[in-house]
Amino acid sequence: MDSNKKYWKGLEELQQTPAFIKNSNGEFAEPIPVEDVLNEAGLSTKTPRRDFLKALGFGLGAVTLAACNRTPVHKAVPYLIKPEEITPGIPNFYASSFKGQSVLVRTREGRPILLEANPAAVGLNCGTDAAAQASILDLYDQSKLKGPQFNGADISWDELDTHVVTALGAANTAGKQVRIIASTINSPSTIAAIARFTEKYPTTRLIEVDAVSYSAIIKANARTFGKAVVPHYRFDNADVIVSVAADFLGTWLSGEEHTQQYIANRDYKSLKKGKMSRHIQFEGGMSLTGTNADVRIAIKPSEEGPLLIGLYNTITGSNLPGALNTNQKAQTALKLVAQELQQAQGRAVVVSGSNDIALQTLTNAINVALQSYGSTIDLDNPSYHYKGDDEAFAAFLAEANRGDVDVAFFLNANPLYEYANAGAVTEALDKIKFKLSFADRADETASALDAIAPNHNFLESWGDAQPRGGYYTIVQPTINPVYNTRQAEQSLLLWAGEKTDYYTFVKTNWEQQLLAGSSKTWKDVLQTGFEYKGDQPAAAYTFDTATLGAVADAIATYSKALAKDVEVQLYQSVALKDGKQGNNAYLHELPDPVSKVTWDNYAALNPKFAESLGLGENSLVEVEGENGYKVTLPVLMQPGQAMGTVSIALGYGHTKIGKAGNDVGKNAYPFARLQNGTLQFNTTAKLTKAGGTYELAQTQTHHTIEGRNVIRETTFTKYQEEPGHNAGRWTDKHKTYDLWNKYEQPGHKWVMAIDLNACTGCGSCIVACNIENNIPVVGRDEVRRRREMHWIRIDRYYSIEQDGEAYTKEDDIRRLDDMESVSVVHQPMLCQHCEHAPCETVCPVLATVHSSEGLNHMAYNRCFGTRYCANNCPYKVRRFNWFNYWNDSRFDNYLNNEFTQLVLNPDVVSRSRGVMEKCSMCIQRIQAGKLQAKIEKRPLKDGDIKLACASACSANAIIFGDANDPDSEVSKALRNERIYYVLEEINVQPGIGYMTKVRNTFDA
Repeated sequence: MDSNKKYWKGLEELQQTPAFIKNSNGEFAEPIPVEDVLNEAGLSTKTPRRDFLKALGFGLGAVTLAACNRTPVHKAVPYLIKPEEITPGIPNFYASSFKGQSVLVRTREGRPILLEANPAAVGLNCGTDAAAQASILDLYDQSKLKGPQFNGADISWDELDTHVVTALGAANTAGKQVRIIASTINSPSTIAAIARFTEKYPTTRLIEVDAVSYSAIIKANARTFGKAVVPHYRFDNADVIVSVAADFLGTWLSGEEHTQQYIANRDYKSLKKGKMSRHIQFEGGMSLTGTNADVRIAIKPSEEGPLLIGLYNTITGSNLPGALNTNQKAQTALKLVAQELQQAQGRAVVVSGSNDIALQTLTNAINVALQSYGSTIDLDNPSYHYKGDDEAFAAFLAEANRGDVDVAFFLNANPLYEYANAGAVTEALDKIKFKLSFADRADETASALDAIAPNHNFLESWGDAQPRGGYYTIVQPTINPVYNTRQAEQSLLLWAGEKTDYYTFVKTNWEQQLLAGSSKTWKDVLQTGFEYKGDQPAAAYTFDTATLGAVADAIATYSKALAKDVEVQLYQSVALKDGKQGNNAYLHELPDPVSKVTWDNYAALNPKFAESLGLGENSLVEVEGENGYKVTLPVLMQPGQAMGTVSIALGYGHTKIGKAGNDVGKNAYPFARLQNGTLQFNTTAKLTKAGGTYELAQTQTHHTIEGRNVIRETTFTKYQEEPGHNAGRWTDKHKTYDLWNKYEQPGHKWVMAIDLNACTGCGSCIVACNIENNIPVVGRDEVRRRREMHWIRIDRYYSIEQDGEAYTKEDDIRRLDDMESVSVVHQPMLCQHCEHAPCETVCPVLATVHSSEGLNHMAYNRCFGTRYCANNCPYKVRRFNWFNYWNDSRFDNYLNNEFTQLVLNPDVVSRSRGVMEKCSMCIQRIQAGKLQAKIEKRPLKDGDIKLACASACSANAIIFGDANDPDSEVSKALRNERIYYVLEEINVQPGIGYMTKVRNTFDA
């Protein structure tokens, strides 16, 4: 027996150790000398016997709930001593926080397995983004470091602490600078810990820098209003929304919060009241927000500034030079937009996605003229999601090059990958004597430094966050550290000579600062997950128009520099965003909402522009930036892309992120440039056709059902005139015949309604479904073969109108002259649980059957993979396990190893090769809801059961419930005049109703 083993498969293995056999005769005598057994087991000789017995009951006893440090979690056998708060088979929920959003973490036998929004939270209390859902997988990532390192070798924490304290002492003695470089920190307790560290080492200074910067908004507000903050936007207060290249429903600032606000004026409840906001989008690349706009106009990045000047002039009657005079469509739309904004003064908002100070300053001037401050824009309760200062980081590089900095710590920052000029960072780092990263892995920056002190995952940590003014959320651990990591704040306190553990530090900070004068206690905060101190009154602001002459000159200079043959727009993908979760396989396999591409970034080009360059589908193009940086990318033919532009996603191209993310796509950060103190993500480039071809892994299945009446659209004007326009139920003019007997469903009848006006296409529901139902990723090559396993997909449909005729087929669209003016509809598609299910009649073994509650069930142990059901399904929503993706080494994406499978939901069986699977309407949740109602001796209530996809949706686009309850939300939704059923004309009688897409276009 290996005496150094820390984990065992079970009690039987440990019973074979000599020390255990030696003491076995006295097993139940008190006291038992178990020291030898514990030493051989790798446990402390001071471990109590009760803890020892608990450890024997599980294979991974070290991974446990923080709320009960001795609760084992993996490969469970019956508890020898059951922890009080654990009931096997029943989940526990703990309030925590992910990037400032208050969430509930669901755990099973000590394992965190799912995140959901905290329904009691302030602000965003419904839904999460895909990154939050997938973050559970990051906890168990085996690419992370297992302990601290020094010069690339493993060392103990005590040894590392000695190196750090020595370096800090030397810097202190020499009067040299200590710098902490971090992405935005909005945690009051972390800031307090850094302040405590600074007391010990007075030359310390915190430098905050974000991979994707919002410095221009902060600096423009500082110069305009004397407030160096990012505003808190209130899209729910806006009747007219104008966005100039700001993907505010996707990756700009706080996409999920904005989505919840935005949909409040556009969903079926709002339409029923005769109210709908109007959204106009000007942008170069087709963004998630652009696909949801009522009116979308394609413009080049160089036209953003002139367009804003023209908008300001039209609204205010001014005559600033440099207004847009090239793009005729944009000029025409500009007049209508200005009129709409003027009519909605006090209920309008204009946002810009540019990181140029002059453009943001002019945007401020427009919003002052529209009286937006205090209504749709709140500077007095600002957002603290992004506080990075590009100039401060540039100054840090300069002082490091001068030799002024002796010690540098990097916290959640990876500048050798995500900074525009990695060479300048390398040069600066060479001049610093001691450099340490708190990264949880040896990433591009950490691997180049002297030491790595791996930080906890947020699910292992204590902490807090202040996402906006007056609102605080708590972070509490739901599991003991999986690896030998240590929280970064704890390390800073230790190096400052503090003996306090970080939990006590956070608790004390809250009791003395945040809870002072409040009736709430620390225990109350842990239970609710947040503290809301209320909003300060939002004030209106004025603008000094005398400065606008200089602003217009700066915009002219900025736009002229961009107005070249090919303009590059760098953007964040909805899945990977800035790339910090670049080793997460669930996010890599999440289809892009627009392109439906997985596992790659690409060069998105207008099809007509691509043809002019001799490029087509599967072509490769070399992109050479103005700084000489070159990458070769596959071409994506993107309808809606502005002519003469190319869009490239950031967050890809990691080389040292982990097994799943290494060498996926190309790094686009080096295309960015520092100009006028801020990072610019618009630039210019040369495009050259490269040799070879490359097939992107796309999941779009549009061609399989095009030509059928799948999508129904109307305008808000027509909807008001005739609410059921273009939506009414299919009416047959001939007699129909049924092959199925009609069965009564007197109990429950589970159905769903999906509001196409609310669904933005973000894909969070896809990842939530993956996590809840143990759906594996299959990798790029299998996706190329159309073998993705997702139970729910979001189909994206383009449409274009020319000469009065609407085109929806992609082949037709490609033949049209105008490839910029396309509109998009997103449609979630999952098993429709048909009453006349065509899959059921063709199964030779009755593996798929209909339940008395209206659900189409799958008996996996019956299925042997004929795939007849998939062939007979008109919706193409069934998935076949071509391989055992969880355990087959050919699909090694770190999801198929024993340890990572701690993320699996034990309520759902993992399917094997040769089995057909599809959406089950989260039957495990339905059963759990029934059981809870039974325990409480009451009838099941509407809202007791919420599916994973619905829980993840910030827009409440997916409504689930009992059709036999006439007062349920789903029953009311299905009675809406916009409801229609996809392919109802073939009489399969689907159980999911869709609401017609309504656009508030200018014809109103």
